[in-house]
Amino acid sequence: MFTRTIEPAFYDTDALGHINNTRLPAWFELARNDLFKLFTPDLNPRHWRLIMARMEVDYRAELFYGHDIEIRTYLTRLGNSSFTVTQEARQHDKLTNLGHTVMVQYDHQAKCAMPIEGDLRETLTSHLQDAPDPA
Repeated sequence: MFTRTIEPAFYDTDALGHINNTRLPAWFELARNDLFKLFTPDLNPRHWRLIMARMEVDYRAELFYGHDIEIRTYLTRLGNSSFTVTQEARQHDKLTNLGHTVMVQYDHQAKCAMPIEGDLRETLTSHLQDAPDPA
């Protein structure tokens, strides 16, 4: 599992006084950088080996300005060429948001999915765990 701490900025809030829902997908993407580095260590877009096939975010509770947010990132499924990244946003150790993103290892020149093999598969397997209950 990878973890990142986000310190919300004032501009992340909305008129209702909590963190705007549009911030979570951006924070989840930022927190996936540790995972992206397994595929493209220097994060050079010219060598990028991934595409996003699906993204969903469950909003379970509000997040607030002035308090750090922990983003936890791990895998809940590993297929032949695709995998599901699950991410939790937590504030004061309470699960507030849950995201699932399906990523595909992809050859951008050949325009096709590539199998995940060898050391990369082993490393990704070490980040597999169960998602929290959907309650």
